[in-house]
Amino acid sequence: MALRWLIYGAYGYSGKLIAHQAKKRGYQPILAGRNENALEPVARHLDLQYRAFSLDSIDEVQKQLEDVDLVINCAGPFSQTAVPLIQACIDTKTHYLDITGEIDVFEYAHSMDKAAREAGIVICPGVGFDVIPTDCIAARLNAQMPEATHLALGFDSGSRMSRGTARTSIERLGRGGAARIKGQITDVPHAWHSRWIDFGNGEKYAMTIPWGDVSTAYYTTEIPNIEVYIPASPRLVKKMRRMNWFRWVFNWKWVQAKLKKKLESQPAGPEEKERKNNPTYVWGEIGDAKGNKKSMRVKVKNGYSLTAEGAVEVAIHTLSQKQSGGFYTPSRLYGAKLLDQFKIQ
Repeated sequence: MALRWLIYGAYGYSGKLIAHQAKKRGYQPILAGRNENALEPVARHLDLQYRAFSLDSIDEVQKQLEDVDLVINCAGPFSQTAVPLIQACIDTKTHYLDITGEIDVFEYAHSMDKAAREAGIVICPGVGFDVIPTDCIAARLNAQMPEATHLALGFDSGSRMSRGTARTSIERLGRGGAARIKGQITDVPHAWHSRWIDFGNGEKYAMTIPWGDVSTAYYTTEIPNIEVYIPASPRLVKKMRRMNWFRWVFNWKWVQAKLKKKLESQPAGPEEKERKNNPTYVWGEIGDAKGNKKSMRVKVKNGYSLTAEGAVEVAIHTLSQKQSGGFYTPSRLYGAKLLDQFKIQ
């Protein structure tokens, strides 16, 4: 019997890219999501089956997944969609993947490791740009320095954010940044640390951000101190640090709503030409207690293109290979060789 998989949130920006990539590779996933009016045209265009259902009732979600072998969750914010889908996947023995970048979602997924092992299913969040390339670099650096105590990761791209990514960033503003310190995820100020980094296209000033690897890189490497950086001008770093004095304002619901409303007038995400013209430079640096350091740089496809290709590749790998149940990071599930598929010379 052919294995069946489902893409939830298939009419969102990244969901559409993933659905098109699956069809391009000759697969026939079921498209799904809450809004049938948005879902049906995508399914008709790709000549794929679809199912419209919300995540409000676990019983209903279970019913929809009973004949499905794997789900790719593309519906953000994942803080609202991951829990019901993971719970339903455990109950129906359905593999779960998603493209989240949310630290709390990674931590929740990890907390379900025992339940996933008992159900015999894979739970692997972050099978998109966050966190495939950085996770694979972390694994490769750790193989070179197994006794490392510190890990810094980062990336640089000229590509615009999608609306979904921007919404997730807005939700985090009130909490500030995040880093892993002595093995524990810790809330830290915005732009907590800054430094000059050559991501692979020249040295740039950079600041720390609350990126998903703060969670996942620890499960890949067991390195207790982890930070993630992106380029930021000294002016922006100063602005972010001033924001720390009043960042609690961004927790107010009306402020969040106002900021998110502004996003609706923006494009859903970068068009194909912009993605092709804006690759991503990914960097990692590892260090041990003696002060030894090693670094790695790689140029990869645009983050959104990588998300589409990576999610489909990991889905097919999961379905075609016999996997032990449990929580995985992308490099632990597939191997760090996954990175090589997205390199640009």
